[in-house]
Amino acid sequence: MGRILAIDYGTKRTGLAVTDPLKIIATPLTTVQTEELIEFLKNYFRSEDVEEVVLGEPKDLKGEKTHSSGEIEKFKQNFKKDFPEILISSVDERFTSKIAEQSMIMGNTKKKYRREKGNLDKTSAVIILQDYLLQKQL
Repeated sequence: MGRILAIDYGTKRTGLAVTDPLKIIATPLTTVQTEELIEFLKNYFRSEDVEEVVLGEPKDLKGEKTHSSGEIEKFKQNFKKDFPEILISSVDERFTSKIAEQSMIMGNTKKKYRREKGNLDKTSAVIILQDYLLQKQL
């Protein structure tokens, strides 16, 4: 059974989260520099069985594309070329950063940890993945 990997794509950093093999629990994986993302994924896919990737798709309050939508679409097309055997889906990522920040605060995460942007990115990827898992159940 393959895992599902979530990507919170950013122009500088990208947060990643992954499910367990049974696709029940979403956990933060890491944050990588975006320019190193494809190479990281190649290495990760060699060592882990990933059958699907969920990519956060930014939208504004009206549900329209944002200024970063073009970059994410370009990444998605490159991903499909590099990994044609892996299904890639998109999920609305509105408010994931705010939700991630609030969940870290409510979980009594230390302020020093919360200040590191990479931690927010991978927590946002967890929120994206949890959202996707919930949608699949409905």
